[in-house]
Amino acid sequence: MPDEAEVRIIKRISTNELERRWKAVRIAMAERKLDFLLMQNSTDYFGGYVKWFTDMPAVHQYPVTVLFPKSEGMTTIWHGTQAPAEPTPPAWLLRGVKKRISMPFLPPLEYTSHYEAEKIVEELRPFGKCQIGFLNMGSMSAAFYKYVTEHLTAAHFENATDVVDEIKAIKSPEEIELIREVCRIQDAAFEYILPKIQPGRRDYEIYAEVKAKCAEMGSTQQLVIGGSFPYGTRGRLLDSFVGNRVLEEGDQFNLLIENNGPSGMYAHLFCIVCLGKAPQTLLEQFEIAKEAQKHILNLLKPGADSVELWDANNEFLTSRGFEKEGRIFAHGQGYDLVERPSFNPGETMKVEANMNIAVHPCVISKNTYAEVCQNFLVPESGPPECLHKTPQRIFVN
Repeated sequence: MPDEAEVRIIKRISTNELERRWKAVRIAMAERKLDFLLMQNSTDYFGGYVKWFTDMPAVHQYPVTVLFPKSEGMTTIWHGTQAPAEPTPPAWLLRGVKKRISMPFLPPLEYTSHYEAEKIVEELRPFGKCQIGFLNMGSMSAAFYKYVTEHLTAAHFENATDVVDEIKAIKSPEEIELIREVCRIQDAAFEYILPKIQPGRRDYEIYAEVKAKCAEMGSTQQLVIGGSFPYGTRGRLLDSFVGNRVLEEGDQFNLLIENNGPSGMYAHLFCIVCLGKAPQTLLEQFEIAKEAQKHILNLLKPGADSVELWDANNEFLTSRGFEKEGRIFAHGQGYDLVERPSFNPGETMKVEANMNIAVHPCVISKNTYAEVCQNFLVPESGPPECLHKTPQRIFVN
């Protein structure tokens, strides 16, 4: 009889890869004298910690808590039916998990906000003066954090996010191949939708077709945004909530495809499609955006400082007479749509070989929006490898 997980999961990470991650983290925990790591995620787009440890994503704002000990199997807490019923998810979906707990808790039901925390306290109280490291406290609910820290009075708590981030950001050969796969899906999705971007269609209809195509190729989450704008309008990126505009001749259509692949790994691809001859200002700014990306890629090598690269991009833009970048213009990607290192003030992680970096500088003027965006693999030496194959040009329909 075939393994249930092998039948139902589109692309399962190997057990060897999971064991590699757990071993590396436990070595780092020993160096920091940590007994447990505690994490909570509630979304697939920015829920990389739960996925990285368990190969199961948290989705749709349903919180998932994982307790990772220094020497034995994990404890997971998922939304579901409470004991004595069989906990969720089923055992065949989880590897490296010693204890599964499920309870009926939901964010809109505020009175359930401490349910997960109560179970964690029950699990950890017997360990008394243990050392507990939180992973990414920004993804935890305030109620969860408050209850755990107030009730485990003998324990010592610290922010241990760096312990995992420094391992998670550097991709293994298996992870790199999975990232290549999602880039291939995005290239294929754009090739499919390009002839369908025509006057008379609405923005959200195009988004829907791209999402469907990505899902058809195995993607489990699809974030597709962009929007149509008349030439001479400073465009931006809009989602389907404001996607009712009808495309017209003389429009610029921006399309950002940032789905994940069957494995859960993310990448993203940005393309500009013009309905009619592209205006000269757009063509010129697009070339400058390509130059800006190339400028950063020349600096993107092991040991590069992320904040210095942020400064280098802004220096390039201002030297050409354009406004500084105000957002994160480049960042890592993996199980998180945006992960470290991010190229903006405050980042302490440096660039290392085998990081998957999305580089997407914008060149914006009063009446024109131009951007390029692909994913790049940082090698030990030499230029970064572009993981997308879509030509870097403005497309005209």
